[in-house]
Amino acid sequence: MSNRISTQNLRKRVRYHYRGNATGSTLRLTLGCLLGLEMRRVGSGKRMTFGKAGEATLSQWMADNARVCWIEQSEPWDLESQLVAQLDLPLNLDQNRHNAFHDRLKELRAPGTPAGAGVAHQLVGQRVVV
Repeated sequence: MSNRISTQNLRKRVRYHYRGNATGSTLRLTLGCLLGLEMRRVGSGKRMTFGKAGEATLSQWMADNARVCWIEQSEPWDLESQLVAQLDLPLNLDQNRHNAFHDRLKELRAPGTPAGAGVAHQLVGQRVVV
């Protein structure tokens, strides 16, 4: 993972998760699928989002339920690997095949799969680290 170099700073990445769309944010894609929002093709390509109304619904849900915090880390990929291995992080797919929710989440995020309506609501009130 150490070869993953981002061209964006943390502020831009977090802002996109909260204001962007499912095409550019795996967090938005996951939460939208868990909320049961319908994916729609955008433009003539393969890009998929939840449409204008769905993305607005997701943004509001995140404003009401999702919180972000971070710590500075010189090599964050090492910490991420440790956290994924040691904690129950149901929304992480990368390096997380051992999680009981991994296969179900992968299925929910697959194109053309009916979304998991209401599953994200079950996560409210639980500590979820992504």
